[in-house]
Amino acid sequence: DQFDNLDKHTQWGIDFLEKYAKFVKERIEIEQNYAKQLRNLVKKYCPKRSPKDEEPRFTSCIAFFNILNELNDYAGQREVVAEEMGHRVYGELMRYSHDLKTERKMHLQEGRKAQQYLDMCWKQMDNSKKKFERECREAEKAQQSYERLDNDTNATKADVEKAKQQLNLRTHMADENKNEYAAQLQNFNGEQHKHYYIVIPQIYKQLQEMDERRTIKLSECYKGFADSERKVIPIISKCLEGMILAAKSVDEHRDSQLVIDCFKSGFEPPGDFPFEDYSQNIYRTISDGTISTPKQEGMRIDTKTTVGKAKGKLWLFGKKPKGPALEDFSHLPPEQRRKKLQQRIDELNRELQKETDQKDALIKMKDVYEKNPQMGDPSSLQPKLTETMSNMDRLRMEIHKNEAWLSEVEGKVAARSDRRHSSDINHLVTQGRESPEGSYTDDANQEVRGPPQQHAHPNEFDDEFEDDDPLPAIGHCKAIYPFDGHNEGTLAMKEGEILYIIEEDKGDGWTRARRHNGEEGYVPTSYIDVTLEKNSKGAVTYI
Repeated sequence: DQFDNLDKHTQWGIDFLEKYAKFVKERIEIEQNYAKQLRNLVKKYCPKRSPKDEEPRFTSCIAFFNILNELNDYAGQREVVAEEMGHRVYGELMRYSHDLKTERKMHLQEGRKAQQYLDMCWKQMDNSKKKFERECREAEKAQQSYERLDNDTNATKADVEKAKQQLNLRTHMADENKNEYAAQLQNFNGEQHKHYYIVIPQIYKQLQEMDERRTIKLSECYKGFADSERKVIPIISKCLEGMILAAKSVDEHRDSQLVIDCFKSGFEPPGDFPFEDYSQNIYRTISDGTISTPKQEGMRIDTKTTVGKAKGKLWLFGKKPKGPALEDFSHLPPEQRRKKLQQRIDELNRELQKETDQKDALIKMKDVYEKNPQMGDPSSLQPKLTETMSNMDRLRMEIHKNEAWLSEVEGKVAARSDRRHSSDINHLVTQGRESPEGSYTDDANQEVRGPPQQHAHPNEFDDEFEDDDPLPAIGHCKAIYPFDGHNEGTLAMKEGEILYIIEEDKGDGWTRARRHNGEEGYVPTSYIDVTLEKNSKGAVTYI
């Protein structure tokens, strides 16, 4: 008798099912947006494709990029969660909701039909009952009329007979309606019993089973909702473990070593500033002043310029001056030059290996063609083989040339490291041998800080005026590296030796210099530290 309430309950169950399906749909959208935002974040901070030299080498950078990769995988797992929920939960709920509505509609229609049939049987029974009641009243009236006429002495026999016939008719009709009512009543009772004990319980049972299946389906979807998340937990855990491993891989000492290797120049720290002796003019004789003044005036070193340019040479601890890149990387500091040369040699060796493999393949193919002419013409491979051999010879020459440069750099670095301890001792000794004229003497060599001393002898005056007038000094320089000077026109020098500049570098990498004894020649500009006079073309420091 609670058909309407069951109708409302089953409708509420379907509404609740659809409400949960809507919840799952919104959760899927959240997961998809979350995964999309994570991927955009990774794409934003992921490095773009860069040349090999610009690839990150620091462990902190590599760890961060590994974390980004793990985060990208984590975003992929969020997409898997959304896909699994959409397929296993939301899609299943929507299909089941449609089937549930169809089944509920069918059961409710069956229940309404049974109720309508029972109502029809009740109406038929009620109509037969009312008709039987009406016929009974009519029969009672006919009986009363007949009895009244029968007791009336004045009534005719015909009237009595007529009343009797009417009574018999009404009694017969009442008996028929009685039988019909009894039959309808029996039928209604049977249908009502069937309705409440068979039909309706069966329909209610079907509705109950449907509602229980809905509840079970909700339980399965709840479980599937959680399983979708639980399935990716192992992979997410691996992503998190990868992030932790990336964090542990950061090595501060290795990063510091990379910085050292990257910016290590191989230069030694700048030495002490030389002593500028302003007492030379006090001890200079009159004859020296009259004869040597023009030369000394041209060769005198401006103190302000010297100090200013000496400050400017500290570029190896500050900004490195930009210059044109040379083939032998001589524009770079020794350590960086050694690395660049080693990288070039490695690349050339790889190219040589490729050419060697190609040559071997061509030779094998040529042998096959010679043995099997139908497969190809052996002479067609000769141009390619010649080209490969030429490339190999060129690469060998390049490797040999770069190895020579590398040996030169490594030899200089080793020689400089061997002389490092002795240079400190020599520096202390030279400070004690300073003369009033500004010259520095050693047992085997002399290093003159001021202009060369002229002696007032007649033959020296004659020689000086008979020879061509030498070029005036426009500055001075200090040798940073030793130079052998075997080639003609070059000037050998030792590390730390001070020379006079008589001609600037014209762009070919060579500077013309002169010793205190008058010996002249060209020295590499990159091997000296140059300080020019104010009246020169420009105060430029070459290193």
